[in-house]
Amino acid sequence: MTDRTMNPTAMHSIAQDEPSAAPAVLHPTQSFYWSVRRELWEHRSVYLAPLTVAGLLILGTAIAAFTPFHGSMSISNLDVDQQRQLLAAPFDIAAMAVMGASFLVAVFYSLDALYGERRDRSILFWKSLPVSDTTAVLSKAIIPILVIPLITFAITIVAQAVMAVLVVLGLAAHGVHPAVPITQLPLVQMSAMLLFHLIAIHGLWYAPIYAWLILVSSYARRAPFLWAILPPLGIMLVEKIAFGTAYFAEIVKHQFSGNDAGASFTMKDVSMRGMSDMNAGTIFASPGLWLGLLVAAVFLAGAVQMRRYRGPL
Repeated sequence: MTDRTMNPTAMHSIAQDEPSAAPAVLHPTQSFYWSVRRELWEHRSVYLAPLTVAGLLILGTAIAAFTPFHGSMSISNLDVDQQRQLLAAPFDIAAMAVMGASFLVAVFYSLDALYGERRDRSILFWKSLPVSDTTAVLSKAIIPILVIPLITFAITIVAQAVMAVLVVLGLAAHGVHPAVPITQLPLVQMSAMLLFHLIAIHGLWYAPIYAWLILVSSYARRAPFLWAILPPLGIMLVEKIAFGTAYFAEIVKHQFSGNDAGASFTMKDVSMRGMSDMNAGTIFASPGLWLGLLVAAVFLAGAVQMRRYRGPL
């Protein structure tokens, strides 16, 4: 029988020859990247909700394009400008609908960002990982500020492309030849305006709104939606009763409407024609944008501190 015992001196020699196993160190950028991916994996509504809206829009366009009694039969009787407006209308509607759905998703995601992990006690697991509270909070904040606008843009562009094909096929099926082919619509310009609008307004301009909701999510023990809306309403009420003014209400209204950025949200302004009135100089030169980003940074710093010391519910 072979003796499997080993000389202690030989074992010491082998241990010296083998390299010591150093613990793996995760780079901060890698940690942030995987934290963002975790958010997308856990919150599939970020892309499923706008995808659902886009699917419904495509279905509606398909039905409208191939319905004999639809108004497309009278397009030949319209002048060039009216034809252009009629053909561009589905693209405006698609952009507005997907943007609206994405904004609602961003709001509810922000409200549940830190509250959800405290409610289901998964925060105990995530805190055991080598990921700082700052990285965790920033990875959640970037979802509504940047990731959701980019997802919205991609889904909208694909939906509009499919809708364009359906409109062309529908017109051809009815034997209608409009004076303005759909290829002459400023689709590239519309796409560029849409991307700029989503990043500048839905992302950067609305950043303090998302940051406030994330702060509330890190603090509230229950009903975060009420905690998000009752304090601002209380401030408005106290200011109105005590001083007879409504400055805080105007600030909140200004933040939602984006008047300084030329992005007031009426039905006309949300359309692609309304977006063309905006420009980078107007928005990025607006004091309201930079002040809002400063306020958002303060809210997120508070959320980092709250996550550090608040335990599970």
